[in-house]
Amino acid sequence: MELLQNELKQRIANLSESNERIHDQLNDELLDRLYSVYPFNRFEYIISHLIAAGAIDLSEYLDLRNAYLQRNKYLYVFEITAPRSFGEKWAQRHLNEIVPELQRPQRRYDPNYSGQYDFWYNGIRIEVKASRAVKRGNDDPLILKALSTDSKEGFDMNFQQIKPACCDVFVWIAVWRDKIRYWVLSSDEVRNNKYYSSGQHRGNTGEGQLWVTESNIGDFDKYEVGCRDILVRITQKSKII
Repeated sequence: MELLQNELKQRIANLSESNERIHDQLNDELLDRLYSVYPFNRFEYIISHLIAAGAIDLSEYLDLRNAYLQRNKYLYVFEITAPRSFGEKWAQRHLNEIVPELQRPQRRYDPNYSGQYDFWYNGIRIEVKASRAVKRGNDDPLILKALSTDSKEGFDMNFQQIKPACCDVFVWIAVWRDKIRYWVLSSDEVRNNKYYSSGQHRGNTGEGQLWVTESNIGDFDKYEVGCRDILVRITQKSKII
């Protein structure tokens, strides 16, 4: 978002004197008062005026658009505000799309199954957890706090309602605006992780949470895996329990 804002500000600053009227219509005070209703917003307003002024042609607009989409290919994930919709619907569907071999649990596979985990594969019980990298100490909506992987901002990423006793392997999905990373851990690796905090909710025995921030994310590099190798890593991790 910052790169696009800076690019447009530079285009406005470079408007010639003959475009003084359009320049005046793009001043910060007017833009701050601009009322936005989807899909008409601040950026649409600025770009349409720059095109009218000849400061951006169609090919340049398409370059701006494509570069923005590339930097923000997963920004739509931050628009999902309901935790259940993000964790149970988006994350589980996303993982199943890239690893279609994972099966939804059924009692004919596991007679003791009662919703404790998300997927089943060759006797392995798999739990999916997902979180998004957002700017710390900011009350803005998620989509405005969303960070890219090259951001220098401090961030919080919280994996919640973790129950190591209920599964064999965890797949954690970490989402940035421009990238999705995958970590695969055995239940013991989660339970014994120094960042794992048990007792997330009072009275919920065996449930905890784990915070990933810019200061400790490097400690999870050893668990990271490419999307094509998730299934292999799940099998490997199930054997060290």
